[in-house]
Amino acid sequence: MTKRAVVAVDIQNDYFPGGKFPLEGMENAAAKARAVLDAAREGGDLIVHVRHEFADPGAPFFHPGSDGAMINPAAAPRDGEIVVTKTQVNAFRDTDLQAILEKHGVTDVVIVGAMSHMCIDAATRAASDLGYRTTVIADACATRDLEFQGTTVPAAHVHAAMMSGLAFGYATVTDARDWISAQAAA
Repeated sequence: MTKRAVVAVDIQNDYFPGGKFPLEGMENAAAKARAVLDAAREGGDLIVHVRHEFADPGAPFFHPGSDGAMINPAAAPRDGEIVVTKTQVNAFRDTDLQAILEKHGVTDVVIVGAMSHMCIDAATRAASDLGYRTTVIADACATRDLEFQGTTVPAAHVHAAMMSGLAFGYATVTDARDWISAQAAA
């Protein structure tokens, strides 16, 4: 028998419009993440929220104790749900996330949140490397335009590249509607 956890990564205020580091489509991604969280709650899955705080006071966003570092109400934890605070890109690095999953006998990890090219990528690869059957809900994740050597890469291309790479060898990548439908049918 499998035991599943949904890990909601960095759905924090600074990534939303008006925040210090807004992402393309973050509001839509958070709504999809909320739908996944609600379906997981109904199914009795473990819910773990991960929030990032930078230790460096000169960091551009996610300052400890700031409103921007708080989990956005769109995907807020419910009473009794676990919140892990991290200071690294990888949600497993220097946190008790793996110990929490092991304590609850988790075998399957579903990942939603931000940013596709950083924390979602790192958490997904780490979860897979640790032996968890890993799923990423692509439309419940968001990113932003990136720049490399004078070329701007649109957020949609960044996201597609990250999801295709994760799907190639690390995770099942699907969308919220299909994942929720599969849970309802199970």
